[in-house]
Amino acid sequence: MSLFPSMNHRGVWITTLMAAAILMVTMGARQSMGLYVGPLNTDTGLGIVSISLAMAIGQFVWGAAQPIAGAIADKYGPRPVLIYGLLILVAGSALTPFIDSSLGLIFTLGILTAIGAGSCSFSVLLGAAAQRMPTESRGVASGIINAGGSFGQFVFAPVIQKLIQSIGWMGAMWSMAALTLLAIPMVNKLTNDTHAPTKVPDPEGGLKKAVQDAMHNRSYLLLHLGFFTCGFHIAFLVTHLPTEVGLCGLSPDVASWTLAIIGLANIAGSLYAGSCVNLYRSKYVLAIMYGSRAVLILLYLAAPKTEWTFYAFALGLGFTWLATVPPTAALVGKLFGIRYLATLFGLTLLSHQIGGFLGAYLGGLALTTNGDYQWMWWADIALSCMAALINLPIQEPPIVKPVAA
Repeated sequence: MSLFPSMNHRGVWITTLMAAAILMVTMGARQSMGLYVGPLNTDTGLGIVSISLAMAIGQFVWGAAQPIAGAIADKYGPRPVLIYGLLILVAGSALTPFIDSSLGLIFTLGILTAIGAGSCSFSVLLGAAAQRMPTESRGVASGIINAGGSFGQFVFAPVIQKLIQSIGWMGAMWSMAALTLLAIPMVNKLTNDTHAPTKVPDPEGGLKKAVQDAMHNRSYLLLHLGFFTCGFHIAFLVTHLPTEVGLCGLSPDVASWTLAIIGLANIAGSLYAGSCVNLYRSKYVLAIMYGSRAVLILLYLAAPKTEWTFYAFALGLGFTWLATVPPTAALVGKLFGIRYLATLFGLTLLSHQIGGFLGAYLGGLALTTNGDYQWMWWADIALSCMAALINLPIQEPPIVKPVAA
């Protein structure tokens, strides 16, 4: 008996694993950017606030790229979007070591790498996968694809930290650019369509009407508000957790392994969240995830700041880290169907990254102003509680359990 009965088809597995592998590369590179903050600041003297601003702009641009990339993929197919996205990501990473100004850093890390990673991320990949498999496979597949991104963080964080220590941050950045090129053959495999996409008819009014309807839907807007909090939380931690570890007097290795553990735990969390999509209403899954984050941060603030505290914190946070993606994407699909899922979920990700911009930038301001991140942690707790409550009024169709033969 298969571990995932709904995935018993070779074409479904090829689609799922190739999308997961692409996300592993792009998210692994992106979620490890915080490891460069200290070395970049020491080498260039640009200052934490300037570097935080560049990364905050990158958070926003990554989100802004997703609905645009999704709309192009919905119209022309995912292949050109993914190929050009990977090449732009490579260009941004390769050019960053040559930069010695704040504006230059905004251009490379804030714009190029963000556009490239955003074009090869959740909206395009989940949209492409959904149109290439039956309905009953989509929940589990989204969890597996999402787990690919988390596995990338688990692999990339310690590898990049070792590269920074051995060949410097510039060499590590160039190595990351070279590794990104390995995703191009995976794009070819994902989009060769020997397993043809599901034919989904265009609804009346096309993409424009679909977006207009979505933006007037109360449940869709509530989903955006909750996902905003997720972005604030994740971007703050990805950008500033390595610095928080340093403030506690611990080594950079603790920071890299903390990020790696978050990625590892999120593999389990993503797979579990994907399976929950077919069993429970997604809004309840999201409410529990967001509420648990508030509890975990409170426990972290009360605990002694040892390496094992960070590892335990990472394990708990990692379980819900980006495991919010499968139930959020499932809700968008339930509300509006899958024809324009890449675009509509891309808009939801834009809300996520507006939160991401604030999380990354305000973290830098907090550190510069107060010398620590204390008020950012309390803001995180308040937003997590709000997100847990705001998902509950969403009008989600009930789960229809299959009738036993």
